[in-house]
Amino acid sequence: MFIFTAKVRKGRIVAVAAVAAACGLLWAATGLLGGGGAEAVAVIGPKGIKSNEDRVAYLQSYGWQVAPDPVSVEELIIPEEFDETYQEYLDLQSAQGFDLTDYCGKRVKRYTYEILNYPTGESGIQAGLLLYKNTVIGGDVLSPQLGGFIHGLSMPG
Repeated sequence: MFIFTAKVRKGRIVAVAAVAAACGLLWAATGLLGGGGAEAVAVIGPKGIKSNEDRVAYLQSYGWQVAPDPVSVEELIIPEEFDETYQEYLDLQSAQGFDLTDYCGKRVKRYTYEILNYPTGESGIQAGLLLYKNTVIGGDVLSPQLGGFIHGLSMPG
């Protein structure tokens, strides 16, 4: 039998315990997210969206299945100043972490895709992405029919 002794400072013991606790929490969180054999899908970051495949993958990361090609592609200019008619849309974007006021006066593209798996089974529902260069700066899901709806990119629960 061998006995080893070492002089360890209290700060190092606390640091090792903190790292061990963090690892344990990470392991537990991974188990909860992946429970039941289901894979957790992480939302792709808004930067580096260069191609149609990137845009489709971005929407898929929110749980949407979309037609492989956009229904429309439009070039828009974000207004220099927003009036009250834009406030609801700005609030919707802000709630998702997008700030369109950073892009006032900029030329952007809006890519619109048909959603194939809207939870209510409705057809004709569309997902729109606003891109400045290779960065998603806004997005929405909408029903273009008269009296339709609009909401953020997250799948309604």
